[in-house]
Amino acid sequence: MTRQSSLIVFLSVFLGTISVASGQTPRLPPTITQPQGTGSAPVASGDDTQHQQALAANQQRQIEIRRDTEKMAELTQELKDYLAKNEQGVMSVDAIKKAEQIEKLARSVKSKMKQSF
Repeated sequence: MTRQSSLIVFLSVFLGTISVASGQTPRLPPTITQPQGTGSAPVASGDDTQHQQALAANQQRQIEIRRDTEKMAELTQELKDYLAKNEQGVMSVDAIKKAEQIEKLARSVKSKMKQSF
């Protein structure tokens, strides 16, 4: 008899837990939708002004990437020419500054390429 009563108690507790759990609804954050036709520029609302600003910022970013890449190529060629002329083991301060500037431009281009508007 005790086995039946313990089974009844277990089932009643189990069913009570299920009924309480089913009454609770999880709260989820609101979903963010992106309007169709915005391309690679995410826009929070359908406002045309924001869309135009995002496109302009993207174009400016691409211009800066091209400019920095061209400057980096120019400095790299200058450094390469310097190293070809001076096959010594010692580099001048100017050559080291060019190498640092190339490194700085490379980081700048990398970070700009990761950005998206």
